[in-house]
Amino acid sequence: MTRSRRLRMATLSVAAISLILAGCSSGEDPKAGKTELTLYNDKGAWSKYFEEMGSLSKQKIGLGMKPVGYTDSAGYQAFIKASFRTDVKPDLFSWQTGGMLAEIVKQKQVAETTEVWQEAIKNGDLSQDVASYYTVDGKQYCVPMNVAYWGMFYNKKIFDQHELKPPTTWDELIKIADTLKQNKLPAFYHTSVLFSFVWFEQLLAGTDPDLYDKLSTGQAKYTDPGVVAVMERWKSMIDAGYFVNPGDKTDPGDVLKNGKAAMVSFGTFFNTSMTQRAMKPGEDYGFFVIPNVNASLPKTSMIFESGPLCSQTKAADPAANMKYLKWWVGEEAQQKWSIARGDVSANPKVKGDDEALNKITEDAGKGEYRLVNRYFEATPPPILTAALDGFGAFLVKPDSYPKVLEDIQRAADEYWSTHR
Repeated sequence: MTRSRRLRMATLSVAAISLILAGCSSGEDPKAGKTELTLYNDKGAWSKYFEEMGSLSKQKIGLGMKPVGYTDSAGYQAFIKASFRTDVKPDLFSWQTGGMLAEIVKQKQVAETTEVWQEAIKNGDLSQDVASYYTVDGKQYCVPMNVAYWGMFYNKKIFDQHELKPPTTWDELIKIADTLKQNKLPAFYHTSVLFSFVWFEQLLAGTDPDLYDKLSTGQAKYTDPGVVAVMERWKSMIDAGYFVNPGDKTDPGDVLKNGKAAMVSFGTFFNTSMTQRAMKPGEDYGFFVIPNVNASLPKTSMIFESGPLCSQTKAADPAANMKYLKWWVGEEAQQKWSIARGDVSANPKVKGDDEALNKITEDAGKGEYRLVNRYFEATPPPILTAALDGFGAFLVKPDSYPKVLEDIQRAADEYWSTHR
């Protein structure tokens, strides 16, 4: 089922969900102010960590938090957008940066957080660099729920067995893939569903990051020679047998642990999947920065994402929401959040247990890499929908890439004709 069709089906059920929730009462006196907030999110697998944060916030600031997690992205987005038009509103909710954040800001549906950002930057709890991802027309909205740097997780035992080391160049990475292929082991994981864009963004950002950025603003076309060349490289890697079956429904965490693929490209948040499977960093798995395809680039391109934690403009208790967001970005909360999930933090003061990830965060903060906004956030939603469907189709039938690019560009032309 395509993402666009899933979204349409999810929208049909939103009205029914809203009616059910409308019949529920929090039991709180609205005049007295809230003592517990709901946090709707599209990260259902993180419920345990959100609950831990809710318990901590209750202790520290007298304001609890109860998570309501979704596992289907399309259904979640449909529910949140429907809540803008009803009285059934989450106190806090997760979202995406880029075009999706700009969209709801322009609709005046999300509360401004400029003062929270100014104070956090002054205190050293947030960086000015990250603020750019939360800025629309010079003002900030939401705060970072999480940040992630994208690289390659690898099965260390497989690497050790075949005397392989993390690569420092693209040619070395391909040599590793060839070695694994000779030993009948797929080198890389990929999928034809939601994360079908991962290798497109990595190959393009590592070849021509300026072209990548121009695509996100309509200054370049998906049918341009540079984009076509990336698709041809991607196809050649598929034809070479470097990837697992894209239709395999095995969780990528299990893929890496069980050795169905030696490497999985994901954000640092994927570290949580490893720790949940009792895997130890440096012993069972490792992480390396993916080298540029184009070795002449001045900096290694690193895909970066940050997931917003937001409050609606018409929230039931705006003051309580802002109090929670202010606490959330502080060192105390972020230390707990980082350690619980085994991931990096948006707060520069926070260090986790994984030294490899700490090093990535430190180097990124020093400007060692060219941070490139993740495709999912960088691409306007209508174009993204076409691209996700197109890349998914390409993975099943790689020869279809010319038509795929034409179809995505058709959606881009339609969008940019009214959004210049």
